Amino acid sequence: MTAFTTLIDAAELAALDPGSVRVFDCRFDLTDPGAGEARHAAAHIPGAAYLHLDRDLAGPVSPGRTGRHPLPDRDAFRATLRAYGVAEDSQVVAYDDAGGMFAARCWWMVRWAGHARVAVLDGGFQAWQALAAGTLHVDTPASRPAPPEPRPSIVTMATLRPRVADGTWTLLDARAPDRFDGTNETLDPRGGHIPGALNAPFADNLDADGRFADRASLRRRFDSLLAGREEQRTVCYCGSGVTAAHNVLAMVHAGLPEPALYAGSWSEWITDPDNPVET
Repeated sequence: MTAFTTLIDAAELAALDPGSVRVFDCRFDLTDPGAGEARHAAAHIPGAAYLHLDRDLAGPVSPGRTGRHPLPDRDAFRATLRAYGVAEDSQVVAYDDAGGMFAARCWWMVRWAGHARVAVLDGGFQAWQALAAGTLHVDTPASRPAPPEPRPSIVTMATLRPRVADGTWTLLDARAPDRFDGTNETLDPRGGHIPGALNAPFADNLDADGRFADRASLRRRFDSLLAGREEQRTVCYCGSGVTAAHNVLAMVHAGLPEPALYAGSWSEWITDPDNPVET
């Protein structure tokens, strides 16, 4: 069976053996945390289980110490995957209805848990709805426990605080330009960006139809952003470590070296008043 490790389209998903695939619905709304779960209850891809950004794809927030979406305990997340039947040979597929911004977090975390066969549904829930075979279910799938299979992480993480001032890393900020420059901060108590960071809005990875641009276009985009910095380590961040994973996915899909992810991101950075801020 072909292993999908970055993106999968709706027709490819529909053609998979249902017994070999585990689908996760990651729809979410940052301004209404219950909305995605309600949309899942109303209709979802057959067999999909719902993963909530705050409960399943993030751990407890520690005010003044963590960002808005800190990573959960890795063994606890592995247990969540096992509870939904993710085995060593399972193909995992994550989707949302927001261009992959939440599904990419799931994709990164599944790989963080050590599972390589994971992909984001390109075009998301809308692409499935548009497919003739894209039937919908309103049931809640039963969990299918699988044996514990702890595996090492296959991603790279970065802790920026001790290193940002030396200028040896290239930081890519996935937020929109107005949040990057601090003129329209809507989620965090302080606006701006980590000094020296480049703005790489995750939305620019997508075409007008909400699907990822082709590999060649993505490669040109990041080659242009990183021109002259090829020897530096690339680190992706955003507001809370969610949309930064979208840039990681885009770069891996384009065939570029995988960047590190600063999981705490901007909302963690600003918990320390001594950390510098640029606008």
